[in-house]
This record gives sequence, structure tokens and C-alpha cells, in this order.
Amino acid sequence: MAEKVILTKEGKEELEKRLEYLKVVKSVEITERIKTAREFGDLSENAEYDAAKNEQAMVEGEIQEIENKLKYAEIIKEAPKKGTVSLGSKVDFIDERTGEAHTFEIVGTTEADVELGRISNDSPIGNALLGRKAGDTITVNVPKGTINITVKKVY
Repeated sequence: MAEKVILTKEGKEELEKRLEYLKVVKSVEITERIKTAREFGDLSENAEYDAAKNEQAMVEGEIQEIENKLKYAEIIKEAPKKGTVSLGSKVDFIDERTGEAHTFEIVGTTEADVELGRISNDSPIGNALLGRKAGDTITVNVPKGTINITVKKVY
């Protein structure tokens, strides 16, 4: 059995929209490009044909990957436990070394994006935060060494 893919409801909807776009729009566009490129003649020296076929392979791979993720998706249904960090929680914490405050939502790896304020439950910090409460100070091993963080708020 494949590994479960943890998603928020919104994350699942985004994957479904992307899948629909790839199947309905992108695949049709590529098929048309391949058809047009074939009309240019000799396929052995046809850069447009080669590029379209390569893109088609990439899109088909992405479609298969998304379908797999959706097949094994486990949606975060219940509201996070009040006051305790769990999947779906937002957490305010302070890096004790730098004094910097951070806010992140704990999500599955598929939806993780630091730029959007989402970290994976499998990341060192995300994993260390699970089960913690406001006021807890924890030591986390990160790629750059060890840091201490203090949880300020869980919501």
C-alpha cells in the first residue's frame, strides 16, 4: 500500500483543479501542437515535435502523480485540538537564538510552502511542534544546527 498523503480540504481542491486543467486544457493544447508539428514533415529533425512530445510526457507524469496523491489522500477533517499543536494548527513561536517571531500552519508535505507560511509535519520544526502548547520551549535539530524555539500561541 502506498503512503497516505495528508491534505487540507483546500489543498485537495487545489490538486483537483490542477488535475482538471492538465487533462482538459493542457493535454489538448499539446496534442494540437504535436499534430501541427507532424505536418512539418521529417520527425527526426523536428524540434517542435520533440519539444511537444517532451512536454506531453511531463504533463502525463504530473497527471499520474496528482491522481496518486488524490487516491491516497487523507483529509484533515477535525478542527485542531484547542491549544495543542496538531495538523492544521497555526503556531506563533520565537526562535530564542535570533529573537525572530514566526507564524506557520502545520500541513502535510504536499502543501508545505514556507513562502505561504505552511510547514510540513515531517519537517524538523513542524514535527517538533506537534503536541506542544503555548509556553513550551523545545530544542530542534535543523540543517544549520540546533535551535530553541518557544511556542507563543496555538490557533
